[in-house]
Amino acid sequence: MVYQDHLTKFVILRPLTHKRAEEVAYVLIDIFTTFGAPAILQSDNGREFANKVIIELCSMWEELKIVHGKPRHSQSQGSVERANQDIQNILATCLADNNSRKWSEGLKFVQFIKNRSFHHGTKLSPYEAMFGTHAKVGL
Repeated sequence: MVYQDHLTKFVILRPLTHKRAEEVAYVLIDIFTTFGAPAILQSDNGREFANKVIIELCSMWEELKIVHGKPRHSQSQGSVERANQDIQNILATCLADNNSRKWSEGLKFVQFIKNRSFHHGTKLSPYEAMFGTHAKVGL
């Protein structure tokens, strides 16, 4: 699952065992309790978001609104579509470099790489835009 803050372009990547609304809602609750609930949550109109669990999630955050874009319509979701493509490319490179097929284990590293990358629109990395400082790499 890819969660992206549209202002900072900061992404959060989470592996899902199934594309079920219950699992997506659980991951969203984890994100919301860490970063706060967004004012607007945009979905890709997937069937999983029509599930009753997502409606209950919206009732937990009264100010949360779901905005439906056209499914897989890159013009309405261009930023997320570009992020998804970047993430797939970074993940494929990481897996090839490490001779691994365990994509879910690499997601945290891919997330960090993506969030440290310079973004031309914001003139900052997503990490810098979110936290106001450069990401620390070494211990």
